[in-house]
Amino acid sequence: MKTRVSLFAIAAAVVLPMAAHAENHMEGKAAASDFSTILAADIRDEDRARDQYRHPAETLEFFGIEPGMTVGEYSPGGGWYTRVILPYVADHGQYVAVNADVETYMAGSDEERMASAKAFPETFPGRASEWTGIPAEKIKAVEIDEAAEDMAESLDAMLVFRSLHGMTSREMVDSMLGDTWALLKPGGIVGVVQHRAPEDASYDYTQGGKGYLKQSEVIAIFESEGYELVDTSEINANAKDTADHEGGVWTLPPTLRYGDDNREEYEAIGESDRMTLLFRKPAS
Repeated sequence: MKTRVSLFAIAAAVVLPMAAHAENHMEGKAAASDFSTILAADIRDEDRARDQYRHPAETLEFFGIEPGMTVGEYSPGGGWYTRVILPYVADHGQYVAVNADVETYMAGSDEERMASAKAFPETFPGRASEWTGIPAEKIKAVEIDEAAEDMAESLDAMLVFRSLHGMTSREMVDSMLGDTWALLKPGGIVGVVQHRAPEDASYDYTQGGKGYLKQSEVIAIFESEGYELVDTSEINANAKDTADHEGGVWTLPPTLRYGDDNREEYEAIGESDRMTLLFRKPAS
């Protein structure tokens, strides 16, 4: 039986000096598959302050992510999790950055913004390579609606970090989950981390515009699309967050949308309360 090494145990171990990437020997770049090294890498100097809220080691262990997997990251944004996942799977697996259906998500945007977003499959690998030192040709980037046929049943996992609210507010969740289903291998998993609203929160507050969603409603929509709920975790919970802010989740760090107004109060709360959910596409 294959022995699975705990990512949490690795992350908690004594951190070794940063090893150079085998192909480019660039100091401070992440050495693939060595999780403690990845978390300690120079490229994460600014990211590391968020670890106390986002718990990357525990979260990826909960999702069952291993170096040999083909892993999709949905809407990677500024690359906080990319700088962890990509180095972890690059040598023995495949990282795939998955962008939203741009024409729907950005409907009404000007031509320049639309063109920039549509260029994601061409531009993101270069950005990710600059972050990690991993060659751009080893990094895949796709638009989800265009990849569903070409990459059918190729992903072991799709990871969705703090972006379901954007799909909800644009009424895109059904199509996103359908395209994800097409990309996943039978038995493939979807890992979700999402800002969590109280179950008694108002309808208007939980439709995506404030960033928070109800856990019960997220589970219900996944199950309605055929996914099985495997497990839930409180890894990324934050009991200090009342999740009822007028300015939504962006009231809190790291955005702090009100600047210095009540800054100490919001910093004392920390980042949002979050659900952590593991779903599976049935094997047959």
